[in-house]
Amino acid sequence: MQLRYSFRMYPNGPQRSALARAFGCARVVFNDALRARETARTAGLLFVTSGELSKRVTAAKKTEERAWLAEVSSVVLQQSLRDLDTAYRNFFDGLRGKRPRMGAPRFKSRKDNRQSIRFTANARWKITTGGDLCLPKIGDVRVKWSRNLPSTPSTVTVIKDAAGRYFCSFVVETEAQALPNTADQVGIDLGLSHFAILSDGTKIESPRFLRRAEKKLKREQRRLSRKAKGSNNRTKARLKVARAHAKVTDARREFHHQLSTKIIRDNQAVAVEDLAVKALARTRMAKSVHDAGWSAFLAMLEYKAARYGRTFRRIGRFEPTSQVCSQCGVKDGPKPLSVRVWKCQACDVWLDRDSNAAVNVAKAAGLAVSACRARASRGPVPAQREEAGTHRDGQSTVVGISSL
Repeated sequence: MQLRYSFRMYPNGPQRSALARAFGCARVVFNDALRARETARTAGLLFVTSGELSKRVTAAKKTEERAWLAEVSSVVLQQSLRDLDTAYRNFFDGLRGKRPRMGAPRFKSRKDNRQSIRFTANARWKITTGGDLCLPKIGDVRVKWSRNLPSTPSTVTVIKDAAGRYFCSFVVETEAQALPNTADQVGIDLGLSHFAILSDGTKIESPRFLRRAEKKLKREQRRLSRKAKGSNNRTKARLKVARAHAKVTDARREFHHQLSTKIIRDNQAVAVEDLAVKALARTRMAKSVHDAGWSAFLAMLEYKAARYGRTFRRIGRFEPTSQVCSQCGVKDGPKPLSVRVWKCQACDVWLDRDSNAAVNVAKAAGLAVSACRARASRGPVPAQREEAGTHRDGQSTVVGISSL
């Protein structure tokens, strides 16, 4: 299987200038090629092929207007054309129903949050004996190697993010590393007051990284709004905002990695619910849903299960996991989010809503789990404020929940 390894880069002043030149040249080639194809489409002409676009790039280097394209590696320009082909292919596949629909290719801007270029083996890049990354027409760039690459990569992608940080990304082929078998199996119910509830009764608190950083983010964004557009101070303020967001993103990703690795290591089979995250992100809980990052977490669980020889299963999103008693299997009907503990009318057992749902997820996936952890000994209690939803503008209290 293929895995991506990313490492932080620390280019010096001249190297940052060379990278900025390479980013700009790749962007211009992409936009010129896209404009050529759109012009041909508008005029009713045939689709401009990749071979023809490559010839036009070579010819453009000999003109006065585009002579500076020769200052960067030609591989970077050719890979920019490949990126345009990929964008068109994904667009057409979406129209044919082969993949989810996506928009047509769009022009790139120098103000985009993410800039990237790619070097293949033809560019003759290499990792030096001193641990630097040697890139053509850029030089030996210092890299912070946090781990070893499992195999020799054929390409490297250099990325600059919105916070001004540089990364080198490698896609390498790796072999499955099966972990020792274990008898444990688990179902997972994802939530907002608790990030994850396992069928064995374990509840993982939600870190709420964005919520915790909101005060600092608001302060930096207010400072940014006061700066004059186009000024150097506005650029500095924008970087501070981007760095604050990057810290939140990095902390969330680290939490996802640690939790997903622990679950995969401790369980032979994992079952989750196929959540409609896009639909939930259009509700009043949108900020909390985005802060949780469910989709990224489930993607980590899936690829780690494949890598370490574990079983990963998704159940349908319309499975009534919160309506069925995990003890007797009787469907008791839908319940509002305010009900966290409920009593089964058939077997008179008090059930914890989240633990019961996690057990039902595991059972729906065909896993053998015990339902004893879903039992509770208290009556219905109101939901956590964060899970019940945000307040309407001007509303200071919610029925049953005092204002904070």
